Amino acid sequence: MRSKDEFVRLIKENEGIIFKISRVYASDEDDQKDLYQEIVYQLWKSFESFREESKVSTWMYRVALNTSISHLNRRNRKEKHHVPIDLDLHIVYDEKDTVMEERVNMLYAQIKQLSVVEKGIILLFLEGKNYDEIAAITGFTSSNVGTRLSRIKQKLKSQIKNS
Repeated sequence: MRSKDEFVRLIKENEGIIFKISRVYASDEDDQKDLYQEIVYQLWKSFESFREESKVSTWMYRVALNTSISHLNRRNRKEKHHVPIDLDLHIVYDEKDTVMEERVNMLYAQIKQLSVVEKGIILLFLEGKNYDEIAAITGFTSSNVGTRLSRIKQKLKSQIKNS
């Protein structure tokens, strides 16, 4: 039986994963907090059955992405109309680094325009995951991940160029 302390330690060590995913898949700060909590809850529910056949981060990404997609689907069923995405991203940077902040904000704004699957793949790539790791998390083949990433990068370049 796994301990509560072990779970809390794993969450604290990997909370960046949960934060980044909830930031991209949620439309505003309140929704981000709700999604963050839902991800932690789903991780807790599946913690006992985690067999450690993959890395903890791989398991967390898989649960977080699946939870985020379910969250989006539930939210979209409830909403009858399109709600614009709040582009106000709360990133803490040194005031001297406003150029970097603007670039990161632009990148996240463009990522939010991608499809649900594309968001997940590009986030994993930006986290430094290799094709095999992304494949393990998403369930795609490594070659399919490579193809999708190439298309996503082209899409992002085009979106940034046209904005």
